[in-house]
Amino acid sequence: MDAKAAVQTVKGIGSSVAVLAVFVHEAAGAVAGSVSVTGSGGLTVADPLRDEADAWLDVLAGTARLEARVAALKVQAAAGFAAAAAALAAPDASVSERDALEMSVTAEVACALTVSEGAAARFLEESARLSTDLPLTLAALGAGTLSWQHGRIMCDETEGLSPEAAAAFEAHFLDPDAPNPARGCAAGELTPARFRAKARYWRERHHPVSIEKRHHKCVTDRRLEYAPDRDGMAWLSAYLPADQAAGIWDRTTAAARTLQGPAETRTLPQLRADVAAAWLLGPGQRLHRMPAGSAPAGSVPPGKVPSPRAQVLVTVPVFSLLGLTEEPATLDGYGPIPPSMARRLVADGAASFLRVLTDPRDGAPLEIGRTSYRLTKPMRQWLRLRDARCTFPGCNNHSLDNDADHILAWADGGTTGVTNLGQPCPKHHRLKHATAWRPVGVTRESPPGWISPTGRSYPAEQQDWEPPTWPEPPPGQEWQGLPDWFDQDPEPPESPDDLDGVGSQIAFDGVEPPLPVDPWPYWSSSTAA
Repeated sequence: MDAKAAVQTVKGIGSSVAVLAVFVHEAAGAVAGSVSVTGSGGLTVADPLRDEADAWLDVLAGTARLEARVAALKVQAAAGFAAAAAALAAPDASVSERDALEMSVTAEVACALTVSEGAAARFLEESARLSTDLPLTLAALGAGTLSWQHGRIMCDETEGLSPEAAAAFEAHFLDPDAPNPARGCAAGELTPARFRAKARYWRERHHPVSIEKRHHKCVTDRRLEYAPDRDGMAWLSAYLPADQAAGIWDRTTAAARTLQGPAETRTLPQLRADVAAAWLLGPGQRLHRMPAGSAPAGSVPPGKVPSPRAQVLVTVPVFSLLGLTEEPATLDGYGPIPPSMARRLVADGAASFLRVLTDPRDGAPLEIGRTSYRLTKPMRQWLRLRDARCTFPGCNNHSLDNDADHILAWADGGTTGVTNLGQPCPKHHRLKHATAWRPVGVTRESPPGWISPTGRSYPAEQQDWEPPTWPEPPPGQEWQGLPDWFDQDPEPPESPDDLDGVGSQIAFDGVEPPLPVDPWPYWSSSTAA
């Protein structure tokens, strides 16, 4: 885009803003002169007022798209200014002269945007990357389908990737015709936090350096930090391997949940803090010293910390579990982890971690590790695997805190099967029953999306199952196919006598087919060796 086109774009955006401003003024006058009758869902009962509420949402959505278009224009303006200023430098300019010019450009942009020079330098760097290396992201910004926060995440998560990998990253999330596009709602429909989590998952699988090597380097930096704060308070934070941190968080949350009740006045965050303080300050198990010379200098592994006793899902590609590849596994509530960590979890923490194997053919989950043959417990565990968190748009509440809930109520003819179950968090569970928000579109493999009281549809976020990387065959040989483990019929579950269902009534006829068979039922003995 040249300068003249940029000026025309600014005029077009200005006209759009003016139209929105006129609409807001007229809508405000209409609302001021009307009488509203509020219904149980929080929206007005009268149709004209309902239309007003819907129109205000249109203004909000339109403003967000304009903000994205303005961000794209700022990116192009910053990149254009930097390129024009660099072209003014003499061809034989020295390194110090070019450094001085770069400092001048940064200072000029900082003054124009009234930001610090550090922020201006980062913005110039991001603008250069978006303009040259991430064309799909810049186009999505210009179209208003991706926010500036999403654009910055694209810059962050493609840093260090090769140009080919960065292009594949963009195509995965922004090109619906890509070989393996992202599943579920579009990238711009995810909150920035949820988009970063999905982007990080893709990056870990395609990073040029394996997660095993990067984790081995970073684990030496583990530490506990203390920072005094105001009003007699302080912060205590720990930098730990992901499995330990996730286990501590889930176990603390579970303990805090057991303390909740009608007479308990503390909030869940307060209970978590009190439980953690009680555990840390109470009598505990002594950790043994590691003798000198037991590990190479600079590579001391984590000490003999007990395996967390919390129910945490660990999704492991079958070849990683067998040690044939270095594909990352996935820890529920965190994301990708090194395969060695996953193998240790399923071997040492078998009673605490629910192991999920993924199919070598397409990366889809095969079956959750069997700790019970009861029908309803595997269903609950499957819901945790399918949904991972509360499915309400933008909610990041993980599955440990959530409730199993019938999409279509039992009283209305709904059955207790995974195609009629969701697991909203307590807050959005109440929202579903108290307002007109409705979960819809649930399947065995896909969590439900939601429809708002105004009729807007919000598709579900879905996990991106990718085909695993196959190990190299022995020299001179080729893989001929998969063992027939994957094609055998699963054994029927025992007739449940210890019901762990969603309600007091469970439907056993008309239930979906059993979950896929586990081809490695004796995984614990093989991985512990």
